[in-house]
Amino acid sequence: MDSRAWDERYAASELVWGTEPNRWVVRELAGLAPGRALDLAAGEGRNGIWLAGLGWEVTGLDFSTVALGRAERLTASLPDEVADRLTWRHGDARGFEAPPEGYDLVLVAYLQLPAEDRREALRRAAAALAPGGTLLVVGHDSANLTEGVGGPQDPAVLYTAEDVLADLAGAGLRTVRAERALRPLAAEAGHRGRGGSEGGGAVAIDALVRLERPA
Repeated sequence: MDSRAWDERYAASELVWGTEPNRWVVRELAGLAPGRALDLAAGEGRNGIWLAGLGWEVTGLDFSTVALGRAERLTASLPDEVADRLTWRHGDARGFEAPPEGYDLVLVAYLQLPAEDRREALRRAAAALAPGGTLLVVGHDSANLTEGVGGPQDPAVLYTAEDVLADLAGAGLRTVRAERALRPLAAEAGHRGRGGSEGGGAVAIDALVRLERPA
C-alpha cells in the first residue's frame, strides 16, 4: 500500500489501531530510561504518545497525512508536559535522515513493506541508533497468514524474526531477543479475523526482534 492507500484506510474509520500501545512495545520498553526516540511508521501515534508519557522525547514519522492528523489531534488533548515531548513528521521510513546525534530508541511497529523496501527501512533505523540505543522491530509474522488471525493477507509484506536479523546483518547490533510472539486479539482494535469477526480465542502471530547498539 502506498501513502494514498493508507490515507484512504485511515480516513475510512476513526482510530484504526485504538489508543492503547502495542503489548510488545509495553513489555519491551517500559523499563528503559527515557531519552530520544524515533517511532517509524507511527500511524495514529498510540505508541509514541505512550512513550512520551514515560518521559521520552519522541519524533513520530509516517507517510500518511491522515494518520498524522489523528496523532496531532490526540496530542492536543494531552497535558502540556507530555504534548511538548511529541513531534510528528511526514516522511517515508525508506528515506528519512536521522540527526547526527541519533536516537536512544528506534521503534518499528507493524511496518508493512516488501522485503527489499523493508530491508532499506530497517537498515536506516539501525543507522539512526546512538551508542547504547535500542531498536525494537515488531511485525506480522509470515506464519500468521496460515496459523494466525487478522493482519495483512499479502505474504510479500510479512516476515520472520530471522528475516529481520538477516536484514540487519553487519549493522553492528547485538541481539537481545528474536522470537515469534502470540498476541491475543480479544478487545484489540484494528485486527479482525478473515471472516470479519474479532475477539474470542483468536491469536495473531507476530515477529519480534530487539537489538542494541553497543555503548
